[in-house]
Amino acid sequence: MKLRDVPSACPSLWRCLQCPPAELRLDLVLSSGQSFRWWESSPGAWTGVLGGRVWTLRQDGDRLWYTVYGEEDEHEEEERDGCPSKAAKLDVAETDRILRDYFQLDVGLSALYRAWAAADPLFHKVANDFPGVRVLRQDPVECLFSFICTSNNHISRITAMIERLCQAFGRRLCCLDSRPFHAFPSLSALTGADAEARLRALGFGYRAKFISGSARAIAEGLGTEGLCQLRTASYAEARSVLCALPGVGAKVADCVCLLSLDKAEAVPVDTHVWHIARQRYGVAVGGKSLTPRAYQEIGDFFRGLWGPHAGWAQAVLFCADLRKGQKPACSQRQAWES
Repeated sequence: MKLRDVPSACPSLWRCLQCPPAELRLDLVLSSGQSFRWWESSPGAWTGVLGGRVWTLRQDGDRLWYTVYGEEDEHEEEERDGCPSKAAKLDVAETDRILRDYFQLDVGLSALYRAWAAADPLFHKVANDFPGVRVLRQDPVECLFSFICTSNNHISRITAMIERLCQAFGRRLCCLDSRPFHAFPSLSALTGADAEARLRALGFGYRAKFISGSARAIAEGLGTEGLCQLRTASYAEARSVLCALPGVGAKVADCVCLLSLDKAEAVPVDTHVWHIARQRYGVAVGGKSLTPRAYQEIGDFFRGLWGPHAGWAQAVLFCADLRKGQKPACSQRQAWES
């Protein structure tokens, strides 16, 4: 790691984890529509919000380097024009644990790639060009409300919407290079009487009703803790609970199951995946639209082909398609949208 490559933070505060590119490629994972809170702050460096903190990540050979920034003190808030920030005082073991959990580094990705390539010639064709595509393990509240925003949307617009959501409802964390960072809103912040109106004013359209409605439904029902406890429920049960929420259909539910609730078998199916299943894999599903029955049949096909981590394999092909610039029959490639 060369000092001149380190962003504006004290080099002594940088730490690293052993992680070869075959197990993780930051540039592929953080830009592929799984999360919308990371941006390439300088070539090869990614800055974003994770666990209520601001992080910068980068890779150098087999090492994943990271630094964490602290929150503003109360007296610092009076000096926001200068955008102060300070280094976070977090235990090394804890920051390592947070990253390992977020990237699910205990899952051996190389072995999964070999198994998928052996079972699927199409996967084999793209595997070498797109190594290290992992599935993130996100906070369930953030994941749910982020993907409610993805309906009929695309990555750049989703990213901008979620940034506005965090600025309007989230706690301010710090400021780097004149850019303020905010935590993702708490459930209580989204249940206010004026939440829907504020969201509409921010340009969320019909999604405003779904966000505020789902926030109230969760707050009055299973709560944040109950939502997190769906990690221990079966895939079918978790999916059923999510689909009962306003604005959550099978696609959004599967995204949340896969990306935050430990359901590696969940395969989000949009119209593009539907076309891939029919045209490239020859899956015989009736009708000219993605019906609930066709959705289930396509998911079952890929689960049968790729096994218990089918959702991870689909993430690789999704990323490959996104990077190669292929477009679906609709106007442009959409990001895990419902």
